[in-house]
Amino acid sequence: MTISHRRILTASLSAALMLLATAASGAAAPSPASPSPVSLSPARTTATDGQRDFNWEIGTWRSAVRVLADPLSESPDEWLEFSGTSTVRPLMDRRANVVELAVSGPAGSIDAINLRLYEPQAQRWSLTFVNMRDGLLTPAVYGGFRDGVGEFYGDDRLGDRPIKVRFLVTRVGQDEARFEQAFSADGGETWETNWIAVDHRVRR
Repeated sequence: MTISHRRILTASLSAALMLLATAASGAAAPSPASPSPVSLSPARTTATDGQRDFNWEIGTWRSAVRVLADPLSESPDEWLEFSGTSTVRPLMDRRANVVELAVSGPAGSIDAINLRLYEPQAQRWSLTFVNMRDGLLTPAVYGGFRDGVGEFYGDDRLGDRPIKVRFLVTRVGQDEARFEQAFSADGGETWETNWIAVDHRVRR
């Protein structure tokens, strides 16, 4: 596999889950010799805002993936094709979820994980990707859904260049979804799409 940037090889993580919580205000700081206290969540109420935005995606999907081999380059566009499965599993009473992607094609295989965590204070999601080939996390993208489309943005590097990253999630129908990733080298003025995945549901 000769794709030049590890983020291209993803669509998601295996890291320890962090508790999405807020510490009680005004609590005294622990002494250096004391262990750090666990942050406590407010009493749970009915889910609001975007905490359930990904509920529709829980289950197993058949994935068709196209990946741009050399993004943000002067080379002619060469797209690599893969197919396989994407499984979305709920975590922490669906306040988080993890995607396991396993696809393959003539160029090789992609095994990746995507951890999605909801930040109730900011009312936004973070999406963190890892390609299991190298086990390295990419910087998270942040955002949420509006009118059925999820938009997530972040910063990264491609080689020695700083870039902007955009990830889009579109629910096309009850049993179809589309995912697109794009890079920008000019601060978000223009975008080049480098990852397109179309999923069809296999089972819930």
